[in-house]
Amino acid sequence: MKQKGEARLRASPFCLVHNNVRTQALWDNYAMNTTLLSGLNPPQQQAVTLPHQSALILAGAGSGKTRVLTTRIAYLISTGTVSPHGILAVTFTNKAAKEMITRLTSMLPINTRGMWIGTFHGLCNRMLRAHFREANLPQTFQILDSGDQLSAIKRVMKAMNIDDKKFIPREVQNFISGSKEQGLRANDVEAYDPYTRRKVEIFAEYDAQCQREGVVDFSELLLRSYELLSRNAAIREHYQARFKHILVDEFQDTNPLQYRWLKLLAGKDNALFAVGDDDQSIYAFRGANVGNMQELLRDFHVENVIKLEQNYRSHGNILDAANALISNNQNRLGKELWTAESGGEPLRVYEAPTDVEEANFIVSEIQQLKSEGINLREIALLYRSNAQSRVLEHSLVSAGLSYRVYGGLRFFERQEIKHALAYLRVMENTDDDNALLRIINFPTRGIGARSIEQLQEVAKMNNTTLFDAAARAGGKVSAFVGMIVAMRSATRELPLPEIIGHVLNESGLIAHYSNETGAKKREAEERLENLNELLNAATLFVHENEDDSLTSFLSHASLEAGEHQAGDQDDALHLMTVHASKGLEFHSVFITGMEEGLFPHQNSQHMEDGLGEERRLMYVAITRARRRLYLTFAQSRMLHGQTNSAMVSSFMRELPEELLHWITPRLAPRSAFKPAYAPYPTQHAVADYAAPAKRPADMSGWRIGQNVEHAKFGEGVVLSVEGNGADARVQVQFRKTGSKWLSLEYAKLTAL
Repeated sequence: MKQKGEARLRASPFCLVHNNVRTQALWDNYAMNTTLLSGLNPPQQQAVTLPHQSALILAGAGSGKTRVLTTRIAYLISTGTVSPHGILAVTFTNKAAKEMITRLTSMLPINTRGMWIGTFHGLCNRMLRAHFREANLPQTFQILDSGDQLSAIKRVMKAMNIDDKKFIPREVQNFISGSKEQGLRANDVEAYDPYTRRKVEIFAEYDAQCQREGVVDFSELLLRSYELLSRNAAIREHYQARFKHILVDEFQDTNPLQYRWLKLLAGKDNALFAVGDDDQSIYAFRGANVGNMQELLRDFHVENVIKLEQNYRSHGNILDAANALISNNQNRLGKELWTAESGGEPLRVYEAPTDVEEANFIVSEIQQLKSEGINLREIALLYRSNAQSRVLEHSLVSAGLSYRVYGGLRFFERQEIKHALAYLRVMENTDDDNALLRIINFPTRGIGARSIEQLQEVAKMNNTTLFDAAARAGGKVSAFVGMIVAMRSATRELPLPEIIGHVLNESGLIAHYSNETGAKKREAEERLENLNELLNAATLFVHENEDDSLTSFLSHASLEAGEHQAGDQDDALHLMTVHASKGLEFHSVFITGMEEGLFPHQNSQHMEDGLGEERRLMYVAITRARRRLYLTFAQSRMLHGQTNSAMVSSFMRELPEELLHWITPRLAPRSAFKPAYAPYPTQHAVADYAAPAKRPADMSGWRIGQNVEHAKFGEGVVLSVEGNGADARVQVQFRKTGSKWLSLEYAKLTAL
């Protein structure tokens, strides 16, 4: 048998020299490569064994992309095509890089310590360390994290005597980082107005300060590494000669500067092996540019796109649903997931009367799955918005089910919720020093660290609380005390939800998060959603408890925060946003809140390709499930502490009916609630909740919350009605085209 193998080997391209020693080595090499390729399907083998050429591997969900990427590296090394020294492999997380190295060492007896495998930031840091002089950096340069960077910007602004109320430091930070990620220095940024010019001046001075102090931020790592390669031909040619094979994971998530950096390293002769999936590009808000995949095809003259379409994760019905949904997106490279598995169960659809009943149904199904022998760790609850977790957590706690919030914090542990609760605690008990320290200068009101230290010294000297010491102080500390006293007085006779609404406004929390812009705007919007959900939590608490006092609610919040958070090794449910679920898989998945304005999210209306990105996000959610998938939504959901009607998500209508099993009657009649998804709480919105305005009587025959259809704009829900007769008009939130005012005389609306 060995003789036949050797004969084949002598005729193979691996046989370069033939003698006894060399023959044994080549035989071992041949056997190793046979082992490497065993178990790969034909497209995977094609990708792994490609000759020296650039390629795009379009790897669908669950198609074994990590195995292909790692095996490609092992194959190149084992065939002698390239040494470990000549490979550059880029991942998006340190975890992925470590997994790649672990897999490689299990495939080949090689030392990976000298290999360049890591994240963009990690590899750029390594390059700058090696060429610190050419990069104009000290050898011991330090890296600023986000918090350090913000502190550095504040120092610059203070030195420049810039008002941090007009130029919010966090906004300036986003401006600087965003500019660098586009490859722009301060003198490259076009400033069309005095406000932008001033931010550019801060940018320039910040860069100068960092240079003086020998520090770089994360965006600077990539930008300076790119500049090093583009300006220094010798260094660029050195790395181009070294890294003949460049491999990139999750290529759809690269931003413009990252792609430019890769192009410089690849040069004209090197092979760029990019693995990605345009249907799973969900990070545009972080600067990811799915268009890089199309540019790769043009720039590197990629002749064949290898599609990995066989899915090893999910049953057929789940994949058919994902394929049908994503086919509605435009400008796809195109692929069709399939599996050798059976069709499996249909997708289970549940329409609940309310969000609370939706959560209760989910809990009952989880208990049933558990009785069938499914471990809790094999079940995931996915939601589009972090704020949705609150009602789910409440039901899980009530049922005694252990859970873990993956990639985030439980509701009552989130920063903005803890801030809000701290204000309430100080109002309820001014002796609570911990709560007071948390909020005395948040949002920022000019009470510095030294003032707080002095306050603590006075309190300790007089054996009193910080609040008592503050009451005797003057200036800004006195103003803070006055605000707390005023809030206590104003809310003394108010019901619990209105107390919270008043405090959220008067404390400045709503204004603080509403004023965020740039890259932090998305995060701030989520925090506002969570503050809005705190109102909903209070409303539900009043409904469920005889003692609905503020003291009782604060105790309830503390108990929920401290219960049922499972440890890392415990059998526990996974709760997470859809974004956080990417790369994970579970036996059973619940996709919750399938309502228009929630999923797809209402913010997508105002973004380029917003609906396409939301659809890709839904595609990611569907393909997390291996065996069972639930889609749940509610006829009404609580917003701003009030019940609002909801329309079923347009994505539900893009799923083939034959793949769905409706647990509840399909599209049950809806009650007349107020329209869903008014803007998330702004300072005005929460104030309206505390003192709701009376709506004028509806004289037109149309009611607020009514589902309607327009010949041109499609389906929608009535938001508002004004006037009578020929002057009557109606505001409708249309599913596809947003909100519009229409004259009732010419609107030609049809009631659904």
